[in-house]
Amino acid sequence: MFSRRVTAATGRSVRNFATAAPVSSTARNHKVVVIGGGSAGLSVSHQLLHSGKFNQDDIAIVDPAEWHHYQPGWTLVGGGLKTKQELRRPMKSLIDPKLKFYNQSVGTFAPEENLVTLGNGDKVNYEHLIVVPGIGINYGSIKGLPEALENPDSLVSSIYGYETCDKVFRTVRKLEKGKALFTQPAGVIKCAGAPQKVMWLALDHWKRAGLYNPSNPSSSLINISFATALPAMFGIPKYSATLEKLRQERGVEGLFQHDLVEVNGNTATFALPDGKEQVQKKFDLLHVVPKMGPHAFVKNSALANEAGFVDVDEGTTRHKKYSNVWSAGDASSLPTAKTAAAVTSQAPILVNGLLATMEGKEPQGGYDGYTSCPLLTEYGKVLLAEFKYGGQPKETFGDLFGIDQATPRRAFYHLKKDFFPWVYYQAMVKGNWQGPKGWL
Repeated sequence: MFSRRVTAATGRSVRNFATAAPVSSTARNHKVVVIGGGSAGLSVSHQLLHSGKFNQDDIAIVDPAEWHHYQPGWTLVGGGLKTKQELRRPMKSLIDPKLKFYNQSVGTFAPEENLVTLGNGDKVNYEHLIVVPGIGINYGSIKGLPEALENPDSLVSSIYGYETCDKVFRTVRKLEKGKALFTQPAGVIKCAGAPQKVMWLALDHWKRAGLYNPSNPSSSLINISFATALPAMFGIPKYSATLEKLRQERGVEGLFQHDLVEVNGNTATFALPDGKEQVQKKFDLLHVVPKMGPHAFVKNSALANEAGFVDVDEGTTRHKKYSNVWSAGDASSLPTAKTAAAVTSQAPILVNGLLATMEGKEPQGGYDGYTSCPLLTEYGKVLLAEFKYGGQPKETFGDLFGIDQATPRRAFYHLKKDFFPWVYYQAMVKGNWQGPKGWL
């Protein structure tokens, strides 16, 4: 999770480089180098350290960020349930002193030489490389979006950045009448359920304020549309069916296969499939999910597949070509949804595989694609989607107690709002949490 800001001049997300003392020219050789200090980077680094097989500075973390953010919580910020400040920690405070921390960006990889060149030109050698820098947010992929986000008077916002996530609830409270438009782009994004989570919370806020009547939306002061590049509400059929039913019951207009390409004033322009003519929609409030993709230093390296993600085996997380390279989380090619919950299952498998390889053994596959999306459907209720490869549900509470997790529940809401943020900083980034399997 590299911390970022938006610049209107370039329309791109830019790394926020922390000011740190220059690293000594010694101790450049490490047994393991971990690229990225996000959910995956901190989890695997500390799990490796807990194995007892590494000494001081054997493991190094490379990340330019000053702050570490609990990004799944930005939806809660967008709904007015949390502040963004309470969901972040100084990066250095989360890294065990036995780990070497290079507070730098990455320049290039040289996997044939077991070498990483940092952004400042320094070179770091490794025996094993773990590439987990997450993915980048490309605000400039939507024309006019950076300027709209930076304009404090515009009702254009996004929960997908630290600088903008708190603008969301301000715009929701400010809107008293008009057209509210929520979007989801084509392509890979972090947490595919988040674009509509913020919509459901906004709808509930307007309902409670007397501005929206789900049973008669046409007569309401506010009208709501969800424009998604997908052909359905969600990628997993079981949960999509519930969400589609909610959409219809609550009177939300569904604009399917609509991919936002431009924001100009109060007009949003969408691309349609099969070469159809673009369509324009007027709005009074717009929540945007920008397009996302691999960081250039990964995409342009020998480690990437054709799509730009680190090319790993879907069961072991080990690179398909370089046997001492590993990846998990958003930067990996693992064909599942990109969420922090997925990391809880991927990290122990990566760690066990790497340790086995160090002992001359072959890593054992075992990752089945598990991921989760706690989908807020209103204040006080969450639909807890859990699934694996092939879009097959893999439900923790369904298997244990026979509960249908496609039904939004208050108990799941407290998991999302209270438990998950707590366990994240208390256990997950410390290498002590593996999701449904509990504490390590």
